Amino acid sequence: MVRIARSRPGDAAALTAIAFAAKRHWGYPEDWIQRWTDILTLTPEYIRSNPTFSAIEGEEIVGFCALRLTGAEAAVDHLWVTPASMGKGIGSALFRHCEGEARKARAARLTVESDPHAEGFYQAMGFLTVGRRPASMDGSERFLPQLEKSTA
Repeated sequence: MVRIARSRPGDAAALTAIAFAAKRHWGYPEDWIQRWTDILTLTPEYIRSNPTFSAIEGEEIVGFCALRLTGAEAAVDHLWVTPASMGKGIGSALFRHCEGEARKARAARLTVESDPHAEGFYQAMGFLTVGRRPASMDGSERFLPQLEKSTA
């Protein structure tokens, strides 16, 4: 049984490890992973400043999500699950929790800039793809899906 709880600043290293493991799951070259260090790293200050929630199974954190709240909009800034826990509904539970937090904050819209591999997940959660941002790496053409969903 998984429970969702507010992440603590002291969880930053564990959450960062989950983000790196989940990103590596998609088979990206290690030099790309290293260039993404800043966006994959959570700090205690980030956790204090943004609603961040952990999925906990037993005593182990197996995933987490975080929101950035800006007025009438909330953005899913992070949503990662350990590779061993993928496909078990943990990502969906984390997303539903984020969506509930966005509603509590009175955000009218929820957005996410997704990894291309996660676009289908977000579409299954009710998001619509509204654009794509170019994100080429070493000459490989890539685009990051821009998705949004009403919280009404």
